[in-house]
Amino acid sequence: MQSDKKNSSEWWRGATLYQIYPRSFQDSNGDGIGDLNGIRQRLDAIKALGVDGIWVSPFFTSPMKDFGYDVSDYKDVDPMFGTLEDFDAMVEESHKRGIKVVIDLVLSHTADVHPWFKESRSSRDNDKAHWYVWAEPKADGTPPNNWLSVFGGSSWEWDSRRRQYYLHNFLAAQPDLNFHNADVQDALLDVARFWLERGVDGFRLDTVNYYFHDQKLRSNPPASATGANTVPAVNPYGLQKHDFDKTQPENIGFLKRFRALLNEYGAFAVGEVGDEERSVQTMAEYTSGPDMLQMCYSFELLGPQFTPDHIRNTVEGFFKVATDGWPCWAFSNHDVERHVTRWSQHPHEAEVAKFCISLIASLRGSLCLYQGEELGLTETALTYEQLQDPYGIRFWPDFKCRDGCRTPYLWDSTAPNAGFTDGKPWLPLPSGQMALAQQEEDQGSVLHHYRAVLKARHGSPCVLSGGLDFIESNAAILAFSRSNGDEQRLCVFNFAAETARFEIPAGFGGAKFEPVFTRGVSVSHGALVLEPFSSAMLVI
Repeated sequence: MQSDKKNSSEWWRGATLYQIYPRSFQDSNGDGIGDLNGIRQRLDAIKALGVDGIWVSPFFTSPMKDFGYDVSDYKDVDPMFGTLEDFDAMVEESHKRGIKVVIDLVLSHTADVHPWFKESRSSRDNDKAHWYVWAEPKADGTPPNNWLSVFGGSSWEWDSRRRQYYLHNFLAAQPDLNFHNADVQDALLDVARFWLERGVDGFRLDTVNYYFHDQKLRSNPPASATGANTVPAVNPYGLQKHDFDKTQPENIGFLKRFRALLNEYGAFAVGEVGDEERSVQTMAEYTSGPDMLQMCYSFELLGPQFTPDHIRNTVEGFFKVATDGWPCWAFSNHDVERHVTRWSQHPHEAEVAKFCISLIASLRGSLCLYQGEELGLTETALTYEQLQDPYGIRFWPDFKCRDGCRTPYLWDSTAPNAGFTDGKPWLPLPSGQMALAQQEEDQGSVLHHYRAVLKARHGSPCVLSGGLDFIESNAAILAFSRSNGDEQRLCVFNFAAETARFEIPAGFGGAKFEPVFTRGVSVSHGALVLEPFSSAMLVI
């Protein structure tokens, strides 16, 4: 199915994307695994939430050693998820509802069963011999340098056929493509064009800063003792300063080529920056200027830190170095513990969920919500026998794996398997949580709060794209103003487990309550009195 070129309006600026992890969203055929037809069946629920688009995690043909992030055919749908015709139908039905479709492109590496890699490893002189990163061993047979895999151990794997090492930043079954080869770049741009022609509105670019490696294969230095990568709990990857195995300057040229392709279709891209020490700077570099990516996101707000200072430093840090760049903020995704569990300082998880959507929806930038957070879902505790994630299995029990945030969606607690499947779910369902159908009946639910907040955000140009200025306050409170011409808002959030007081600055004396964003807040003698985990947005 071909599509007309879409208009080049900046619909993505301030947009809200809803991430769908297909395996766990909705199963349509009873095999216990979610699929594309399942997504299509649930589009009305997505529309009712009030988001602008969906980001669909990988559904391409894959051996599923990393659950789709190991692609063996970029231009087809894995049979467990359906067919290309199912994909086309999902896109068509999404567009009928005004929902944009963003798909997850995994370009830094392929599966080791991809035809490109099979050919590349077959000899040193075939047509694709240099499509992957191959290197000679040292004289003693050890790998060419000290680079480590994100998933543990060396990032080099010995291949007996070529009698060389190949690079893999993740699993050994995920060999890295050689982006220094122009033919590789051309092939991947052709992949993107294939999906653009099928009607997608954009891409989420997995590990966008891992594309290029240092051609001299220089070893990484140790991490700074005062940096973000001091001794990690379970994985030595953080003990290195990753100067040479990712975030290389050559990446800029490829991203400009990618943006030029996007411009042909009026499409957009959001890049995932996986970089511990300089991610805000990399985000800025990758989004600054009209010839770079439209948006990037990093893991600053996907970690354990949840304080006013951390939020402020992250947001200010980005806009300080990227005056014309644009961020995409997220609190949860398929790779991290759900934020309601991660930030469970408050005894009432539903209140934490409501607080968090009020906060992130008030920030300057675009948003990405992860399926289930609109229900206030918490992390699911799993036994070792229930694990599917190879990363989690490797480091169990000190790292609880990524499966706890990937468990199936809860549609209706009165239906078998909460309406997710008629078969046996591939992962256990969350327990003790309120499903969507039951939250529909409760006007005070997390679901209704999400809908109200997103509706209010969409109705406010100053929140969607206006400026942001932070206001000094005590350590427990985050306060800032949003402005766009004559429209102004004052936003105040109490992170503490006890009541706090915020003195309204003199310039905001005429502020009045904006009902949707006001929770647990009262006015007393020119100040806001904020209950624990309360928030307010005031119209100025």
